[in-house]
Amino acid sequence: MNKTEIKTAVENEILKTEASIKHYQELTKPIAPNDAIGRVSRMDAINNKSINEASLRQAELKLQKLNVVLSKIDHDDFGICLKCNQAIPVGRILIRPESLLCVNCAR
Repeated sequence: MNKTEIKTAVENEILKTEASIKHYQELTKPIAPNDAIGRVSRMDAINNKSINEASLRQAELKLQKLNVVLSKIDHDDFGICLKCNQAIPVGRILIRPESLLCVNCAR
């Protein structure tokens, strides 16, 4: 697999992550206090909002990491673990393109 294919995979992952961010942003909009929902439903909505906010933060962090990876993809040291300086397997790059560490160093 060459860098062009990896770059395409990273760009596709960026698009998916951006779509997830938009989705989570919609889910985390506040519920107006004058909306006629029951007390239990309101408590469920508050709980779900907290979960969706956490997912939104994770997606935003992933997007930042993906953009860093995309900016480094043409460098000679792309695909090299930041800790041990060994090559990161292509499979790991495709599964978790935002990862800058090999499996052993990520533990």
